[in-house]
Amino acid sequence: MKFFKLLAETLFPAYFAFVMATGALSISSFFLGFELLADVLLYLNVAAFAVLWGLTGIRLANYPKRLLADLTSHSVGPGFFTTVAATCVLGSQLIVVTGSDAAAFYLWIAGIFLWFIIMYTFFTAVTVRRNKPSLLEGINGAWLIAAVATQSVSILGIMLFPHLQNSGGALVFFAVCMHFLGCMLYLTIIALIFYRFTFLRLAFAELTPPYWINMGAVAITSLAGATLILHVDDSPLLLEISPFLKGFTLFFWAGGTWWIPLLFILTYWRHAYHRYPFSYGPQWWAMVFPLAMYTASTWELAVALDLPFLKAIPRAMFYISLISWVLVFVGMLRHVYFRWMKFYRTERIQKKNSQPSQ
Repeated sequence: MKFFKLLAETLFPAYFAFVMATGALSISSFFLGFELLADVLLYLNVAAFAVLWGLTGIRLANYPKRLLADLTSHSVGPGFFTTVAATCVLGSQLIVVTGSDAAAFYLWIAGIFLWFIIMYTFFTAVTVRRNKPSLLEGINGAWLIAAVATQSVSILGIMLFPHLQNSGGALVFFAVCMHFLGCMLYLTIIALIFYRFTFLRLAFAELTPPYWINMGAVAITSLAGATLILHVDDSPLLLEISPFLKGFTLFFWAGGTWWIPLLFILTYWRHAYHRYPFSYGPQWWAMVFPLAMYTASTWELAVALDLPFLKAIPRAMFYISLISWVLVFVGMLRHVYFRWMKFYRTERIQKKNSQPSQ
């Protein structure tokens, strides 16, 4: 119990990106016909989701001030949006892989609740704060998780629509509004990040994995658009705006595709050219998620726009996503193991020192 309390005290708020990455990879696996792998990743994701919420509960109960300080921080606060995205991605994963909508509905309701609390707590705090960091210090790729979280709510909502026909057009209207809100958040935040990239100093050590969300946020935006397009026949509203949706979705997919070579080049520049060491950190899941999400979104876009030649891209990207996931997962297991061994040795030494000498 003491070990879990230690993990909870130092829990990185964006660790739910592991659930996001695993869910996106599971959905991609299912689309590409690897159904057994999709099932295994689903079971793993349910367990990870439960563990992470257990640790978050322990943190909330024992370290509420520290959690609130993280939530209202310019640099750390955006990581809390991974709780929203992970909740909704898991719900989408359940629908795609198992066809089950009961648990997915409750996850969607929880995701909306978390979205409202985190969205307005974080943006209120960073707006009214008297002492603010500069753009150089305050902005990073993690801010785009706000857009990712918003799009995840839209996707799960529209996926639930066939199972909730009694909702009428309200659910579709809500999903469309969340999709456009996510687009607005992406376009607003990416402008600041692009300015940061091109006009302010960017040391290679500062090019952390969350900058891959530059692409991941556009990938999930494309997936949200494609999902809406696939349900055009179910809603007069979607039918009315379908030409706009198709163009807008393709626009975001093209933007996400543009980011991929640049991000690989910058990763090479950081780790190969400058020899910055590879070492595990939870932020690496912020790189795996975009790769897996781009795979899933491109597949759905190919289906939604009837562009079968596009399916060659996710067939190749899937293996890149899978290899990345395995490498980071092994790094996470090693990290947890060494933390446990360090804790175990410390406990043994303290216990030995506390025993009275004979």
